[in-house]
Amino acid sequence: MRRRLRQTGRSTEGGFVIVAVLWILVALSTLAMIFSVYLSNSARALGATDIGVQSEALVSASLELAAYRLLSADEKTRPAQGSFHFRMDDAEASVTFISEAARVDLNKASKEMLARLFEVLGAEQNAAGELADRVVGWRTKSKPNTTNEEAALYLAAGLHYSPREAPFGHVNELSLVLGASPALVERVLPYVTVFSKSADVDVLLAPPEVIAALPGMTPEALNDFLKHRPSLPRDQKAVAAALGPAVKAAGSLPEPKAFRVLTTIRFDNGRRTSTEAVILMGSTEAKDKDGAKGSTNDNTKNNKDSAKDKEPYRILSWQDQVEAGTRPSRRAGG
Repeated sequence: MRRRLRQTGRSTEGGFVIVAVLWILVALSTLAMIFSVYLSNSARALGATDIGVQSEALVSASLELAAYRLLSADEKTRPAQGSFHFRMDDAEASVTFISEAARVDLNKASKEMLARLFEVLGAEQNAAGELADRVVGWRTKSKPNTTNEEAALYLAAGLHYSPREAPFGHVNELSLVLGASPALVERVLPYVTVFSKSADVDVLLAPPEVIAALPGMTPEALNDFLKHRPSLPRDQKAVAAALGPAVKAAGSLPEPKAFRVLTTIRFDNGRRTSTEAVILMGSTEAKDKDGAKGSTNDNTKNNKDSAKDKEPYRILSWQDQVEAGTRPSRRAGG
């Protein structure tokens, strides 16, 4: 009997030991699985970070190369558009650049031009005219000691903000303008800018929608102009003759100063990224200096302006993960 009890006790103790060992093995297996998942996620995160760093370096290189091509010619002969591609390590970059004057500047365009653009892009004629009034009202400072009628319209509409009364800082501000529906704003954004600083558009580069928005332009004249545009020289008289009734509205051909650069990067592993940036070119001509005149403050300001002029280019806008045809931006404007 005692021998059987001893054998039973040993069997029970052995069973507890086996169960404990099994639990330890399960715990170790779980820890191993967790650690494996952690390593896998960490590897993917590091890989994504490496691609992000490499992409940013390639985009910076594309901007440098684009700026070099643009600065290799003086401002009179500078190309208004172009493209190139290059390869670095395991990635190939395709780069296109085009003058920002191909778009309508929200801060400089006339009310008539804005109204026509909104109408071309789907707004009813009356609504397009009213929205053009609101855009002009948004960017215009109210007169002192007078009733701010523009702000009163926003208050009457139940909005808790007033117009900027200053130039648009970003194209996306258009969505804040009274009467601008989200659908219309989405259609308008690819055709507007705040960077060209010109009331005129470059009709040799502008999309058909912008050409159609020129006051005085007719469908027949538009089709005729687009047909002959590829063969037109960059000459104001030739362009004016081809524009027909819209020649006065078109104005002169703006000198290209700001450029929109689209960089598409294709990695050998199949990954693809696109980045869009707007750059402002520095002057290639030496500025006159008159240090003998003016106060110390004037000289300090002149020195700062001179330093800016010596910059080959400045980045005005940068947006990652874009597709060709999209136009919002991430830094400083749109």
